[in-house]
Amino acid sequence: MRTDAGRWVLVLLASTFFACESREDGQTTIVLTGSSTVAPLMTEIGRRYEEQHPGVRVDVQAGGSSRGVADARSGLAQIGMASRELTADEQDLVAYPIASDGVTVILHRDNPVKALTQEQLLEIYLGRARNWKAFGGPDSEITVVTKAEGRSTRELFLDYLGIESPEIHADVIIGHNEQGIQTVAGNPAAIGFVSIGTAAVDVERGVAIRLLPLDGIPATLEAVSSGTFPISRPLNLVVPRGRHGDFEDLIRFARSEQVHDLVRAQAFVPIQP
Repeated sequence: MRTDAGRWVLVLLASTFFACESREDGQTTIVLTGSSTVAPLMTEIGRRYEEQHPGVRVDVQAGGSSRGVADARSGLAQIGMASRELTADEQDLVAYPIASDGVTVILHRDNPVKALTQEQLLEIYLGRARNWKAFGGPDSEITVVTKAEGRSTRELFLDYLGIESPEIHADVIIGHNEQGIQTVAGNPAAIGFVSIGTAAVDVERGVAIRLLPLDGIPATLEAVSSGTFPISRPLNLVVPRGRHGDFEDLIRFARSEQVHDLVRAQAFVPIQP
């Protein structure tokens, strides 16, 4: 029975992998999974790529950088998306940067607190400070919003604070950036941390949030581009070494000047050729 079960697992994995490259009526599907920061950008890039390649469909799914790495390794996706550098134990993969981004703290736009030091953020995220009065804000209990495990935004922010994941005190745990933004926008006492690019686009759309500076540096595209912002990161497409196949051209396209307008529209920094 174990042998038969093992065979069924292999068949299932193989069929899932080949489904990514299946051709029906001459169409090829390229599946990307991973970072919720990269996903909206790759959705737009994918649409433009499809316009230029009528026989190709680009299927973009979020789920976090850890999912992108795992799915690229297993073949559940042909391309993973990771909004961070690859780690030492991920060197079986190759990362192709398509843009760069930063991570910053957001508050509700009606919160009068204009800035928080690294020490003050530590007090909040360790649960030692529970009321905005401690920071010159209103007499209201702080709602701490954090990202779920496996999200690179969480890893980068905790690294900036110098604390480990179990130490964090959170009232709300969210998945992707938009969940965090909508949570803070709907709660004047909330604090969260998200992608600068995603948050900047939402501010332009009138969403009720405000981006805070870090270490006195404004959370702007210019600060990320110059490398002066404290939390900056590459937005990567990742694939196993030696495995590119029919989607090699999509990676080249996502790294080309043909999509720089799409990168800037998402408030990210384009890579230079």
